[in-house]
Amino acid sequence: MLRLLITLFVIYVLTVVVCACSYPMPSITAQAASTTSINQDEVVQRETKFAKIKTSDVSITDIKILLFSKTAGYRHKSIAVGKAAIKTLAKSYGFKVVSSQNASMFSDENLQQFNAVIFLNTSGDILTNEQQAAFERYMQAGGGFVGIHAATDTEHHWPWYGDLVGAYFSSHPKQQRATMLVDDNSHPSTMHLKDQWQRFDEWYNFKALNPKLSVLLSLKETSYSGGQNGSYHPISWYHEYDGGRVFYTGMGHTKASYAEPQFVQHLLGGILYSANVSNYQINKF
Repeated sequence: MLRLLITLFVIYVLTVVVCACSYPMPSITAQAASTTSINQDEVVQRETKFAKIKTSDVSITDIKILLFSKTAGYRHKSIAVGKAAIKTLAKSYGFKVVSSQNASMFSDENLQQFNAVIFLNTSGDILTNEQQAAFERYMQAGGGFVGIHAATDTEHHWPWYGDLVGAYFSSHPKQQRATMLVDDNSHPSTMHLKDQWQRFDEWYNFKALNPKLSVLLSLKETSYSGGQNGSYHPISWYHEYDGGRVFYTGMGHTKASYAEPQFVQHLLGGILYSANVSNYQINKF
């Protein structure tokens, strides 16, 4: 009887061992592969997520602006005084400005800290494909853009940018005095102006004008020589594009521009519009 019990116990133990050996246990390699897959998914999510730019209830002291002035073509001698003028505006009104010529600023992580980006007399092809894609995502998330003068002589082979900035530079006559007609004086950039504005600058002729622009100022071509756009010759405009807000002025070639109170106020209004600032009071210059 004892021998029978021992035999049955041995059979039971062997059965348990065999079942345990035959059960498919996950390997360390498989566990590592699973963990790697999860981590990769998290990385993809982080790379594709772009924080929404704050676009409501923004006060002027809340905003932060990227002032970008990289050039790959002609470099304007007025860039330095343009930077100084915008920094002075920032100091006077309490907003922040980061000035850079480094295109590495155009990444998702860097751009999402700014309410608007200014292209101050940029020229040529200044961004890589990856940087262009980051800037597109920035605008789609509600970002703002300000283009000054040669911003239209920038990235001629990037169609999205052409539609964003509103036109491309074609040519210009000699620098001279011209008259602009104020098409809209309800905008922050033009509300300080009368029906006409005369000043000295380098006046661009444009090609590939975006027909959906909201025109602020138009050149009166009979007031100067060398205009080539005819009766429709906008020189400053704004519009909403691909989720963001855009302001452009064709003025700002000369150093003297940035010492002109009316022009500086024109720039300030464009910055406020692009950054979607609704709570502000412009000081008299």
